[in-house]
Amino acid sequence: MAFAAIIAGLVLLVWSADRFIEGAAATAKHLGMPSLLIGMVIIGFGTSAPELAVSAMAALDGNPGLALGNAYGSNITNIAVIVGLTAVIAPIAVHSQVIRKELPLLLVLTAIGGYQLIDGELTRLDGWVLLGVFAVVMGWSIYQGIQGKGDSLIGETESELVAHPMPLKNALIWLVVGLVLLLVSSRMLVWGAVFIAQSLGVSDLIIGLTIVAIGTSLPELASALAAVKKNEHDLILGNIVGSGIFNTLAVVGLAATIQPLAVDMEVLYRDWTLMTALTVGLLVMSFGLNGKSRTIGRPYGLILLLVYVGYASYLASTVIR
Repeated sequence: MAFAAIIAGLVLLVWSADRFIEGAAATAKHLGMPSLLIGMVIIGFGTSAPELAVSAMAALDGNPGLALGNAYGSNITNIAVIVGLTAVIAPIAVHSQVIRKELPLLLVLTAIGGYQLIDGELTRLDGWVLLGVFAVVMGWSIYQGIQGKGDSLIGETESELVAHPMPLKNALIWLVVGLVLLLVSSRMLVWGAVFIAQSLGVSDLIIGLTIVAIGTSLPELASALAAVKKNEHDLILGNIVGSGIFNTLAVVGLAATIQPLAVDMEVLYRDWTLMTALTVGLLVMSFGLNGKSRTIGRPYGLILLLVYVGYASYLASTVIR
């Protein structure tokens, strides 16, 4: 039943998040919200809704390892697996000015997150700090968009809303149904993950870093593959970087404000270090030599995938021992 709960929870989580995004975006459009805010706020929040819901549920249940593992594991999965797989399928051309600004920002925010882990605890104050920084980042991003410096996500959002209009009644129904199923599916997933972890004697941190993190990253994978078909490379990296910022600040911040999290030092030395190294690597790949933009090609994609295989293998070896 626990395995069934995880599988059903993941499937329902991804599906409900998609319905929630569609309903929320269409409702906002009917209420007169600009496409800029719909793209940056609603869709930005929506794609990371699985991570947010699962980590919040885990924190409420007193499973800090699962909450933190889900957030950091999702960041690792997003860069190593999704960017790696996408680059192998079709090399990613990096040319957006927004990406060049957001990647260094993600690295700074990752450093802040690491600093908070040093004392082995994420307090409610730490959580509020992260949420406060997130509010500032979102405010600045919206301001940049209003000034006409936003990325191609805004145009993509506008075209999607025009191409697939939805009556207000249907939008409200999908908004409510998506939200309810999002909460139900995250509850199923957390219960199944914790039950299996306890039964096998595996820490909930490991489950969060692997199974749960991969599952909650499926919306980002779907978005990346869709962007490959449309040859919209900026959307691929923009989605990954935006998700990384959201996970580092909002997901961890909300979990810590709900329930202070005791943090094992291995999270700092192993998981946070790898997440930081991958962010630095993505920054180097994106900027290229002499500060010139370049392509994240298949060799880089293979390297990223191999890094994840090595990481997952190491986690598996700790469980077997």
